[in-house]
Amino acid sequence: MAADHRLEDDELARRLREAHRRVRMLPAADRERLGRRYLAICDLAKRDPGRAAARLESLMALLDTPRDAENTHGD
Repeated sequence: MAADHRLEDDELARRLREAHRRVRMLPAADRERLGRRYLAICDLAKRDPGRAAARLESLMALLDTPRDAENTHGD
């Protein structure tokens, strides 16, 4: 059973690293906002990995959605 818990922790750690990489590549305004959200998820992972995984899934879904270009309207 301890090995199963370890595998879940490894998966969460891998997904957190992936989220960090993706947040780091965002434009400054998005990076700041989503970086704070990412840090909150990391903090939660120390206390409640299950809830952190759910919040991380939400963040990753947000990162997967295409963003509209802010300055292209009206050009």
